[in-house]
Amino acid sequence: MGQELSLKGRDILALKDFTAEEIRLILNTAQEMKNIVGRDIKKVPALRGKAIVTLFYEPSTRTRTSFELAGKYLGADVVNITASTSSVVKGESLRDTLYTIEAMGVDAIVMRHKAEGAAAYAAAAVSPVIVNAGDGAHAHPSQGLLNLYTIEENKGKLAGLKVAILGDILHSRVARSDIQGMRKMGMDVHIAGPKPLMPRFLYEEEGITIHDRIEDALEGADVVEVLRIQLERMKGGMFPTTREYARIYGLNEERLALANKDALVLHPGPMNKGWEISESVAYGIQSRIQEEVKNGVAVRMALFTLVLMGGKS
Repeated sequence: MGQELSLKGRDILALKDFTAEEIRLILNTAQEMKNIVGRDIKKVPALRGKAIVTLFYEPSTRTRTSFELAGKYLGADVVNITASTSSVVKGESLRDTLYTIEAMGVDAIVMRHKAEGAAAYAAAAVSPVIVNAGDGAHAHPSQGLLNLYTIEENKGKLAGLKVAILGDILHSRVARSDIQGMRKMGMDVHIAGPKPLMPRFLYEEEGITIHDRIEDALEGADVVEVLRIQLERMKGGMFPTTREYARIYGLNEERLALANKDALVLHPGPMNKGWEISESVAYGIQSRIQEEVKNGVAVRMALFTLVLMGGKS
């Protein structure tokens, strides 16, 4: 069935829009792409003649750079637009910015925006393929996919694995995409964090176990994902202090020992070391945080290949 699937022309807005078979196609294609990333000469002509624009209204290091490299490794022309150095500072609206980019004949727009639903708005407004690189606290599909890829690469499977997602769920678009993708692939998802940082939607999701104590979520986990405390999105009152947060909810070696001995540690970055995760765990032998970064390039290469070429390379 996988060979019959095609994602050509498909917008990548949220993992809830994709079937398990479509996610499998992306992960399998990412494996092929990782072989290219590992070469001395990282260049293939798969997307020669294609034009990609990255349009970022929020700061980014990992996501933006990996999307740019993904396009360039595949032979596409990639142009980066940052809101702070564009006509946005002159008052240009999102719609006019999108229309301007569309008029230049680009094939895909990778967009990050602070507003939930911005990527869906863009997809409805213009014809280039839209790849959501994060819209507010709503979705970050490529991060969810690279996490699935990293887990499967290390564990050899996804279905049946227990994953503990810890921390600031409320403000995390990564958590939402992870939950959507992990449930579709048959994973057992456990959530823990301060109650003010637990969104209501979790209580309506099937297949998710919510814990008041992170120790309970960690017990017997195969994968532990720690989320960044997003202070920039908080108005205060979510928890007393960062020191208190670290004491009750931070992942340290003692708490990690509650998970399986071969449990993987993930974090979408950037990390607040000493708050949500200790330095010894972040750089420990169970950490796959840098692997996530490397795999992000391969997954984003897979997305470009599938949506712009239908999987042809």
